Amino acid sequence: MTVARPAAPASAPGAPEAVADDLPFEAALAQLEDIVRQLEKGDVPLDRSVEIYERGEALKRHCESLLKSAEARIQRITLGADGQAVAVAPLDVE
Repeated sequence: MTVARPAAPASAPGAPEAVADDLPFEAALAQLEDIVRQLEKGDVPLDRSVEIYERGEALKRHCESLLKSAEARIQRITLGADGQAVAVAPLDVE
């Protein structure tokens, strides 16, 4: 016999809105910059400041993840003595 469990809420009250996996880097960065502007102004109520700060943290993690993924796709082309491409290797970003 299986027991039906109630569906979990999408997010707990007061929890930051989840960042969609398909949110483009540019859109996430624009949202993050807007959050920074709001917090720097200093006229946002404390509870709202905490909420948007948490959203900013989620957006920051999302942007970092997208950047790491992009770096992993970039490759360094090795040229031979004749100037022709002979191999590709991961780009050393460090």
